[in-house]
Amino acid sequence: MIDTLSIRPMLEPDLLGYKALRDAMLTGHPEAFTSDAETESQRDLTSYRSRLAGGSGGATLFTLLALDGPRIAGALTCEREPRRKVQHLAHLVGMMVADTHRGRGIGRALLGAAVDRLRATPGLAQVTLSVTSSNRAAVGLYESVGFERYGRLPDAIRLPDGRRLDKDLMLLRL
Repeated sequence: MIDTLSIRPMLEPDLLGYKALRDAMLTGHPEAFTSDAETESQRDLTSYRSRLAGGSGGATLFTLLALDGPRIAGALTCEREPRRKVQHLAHLVGMMVADTHRGRGIGRALLGAAVDRLRATPGLAQVTLSVTSSNRAAVGLYESVGFERYGRLPDAIRLPDGRRLDKDLMLLRL
């Protein structure tokens, strides 16, 4: 892990750096995300305000950033179901670690911090995520903190080059 690494919730001044990281990740790793780089690069910066705590009508619990000094090296968003009967469910979305910072434990640190926050959130019982099935490193990371696969969505992503990728659906009971 990086000595200067810090993890904290995303704030409004972080939106530009967050968008830059997200655009780079979508471009460099189209197989890892359901969003596509071309469409998302056109998004206005202010549209990412929904990823701040309380965004999307209160559904976004938090977006955590991993910072290497002042640079955003990674991010992870957690959303909570807003409907009353399913408010015990949360979802991790948009896990990203910059290519320049891979292999340094940043994803593990973000995931650990997110799970700790979720366990401390009253009323939450479980958290879900989806991950490209062929991304063994990511699947292994999620399994290492207790996530279990409860299903697979075949043909979940269709890439312009013709590849069709499955997504594993994973769950962690809090």
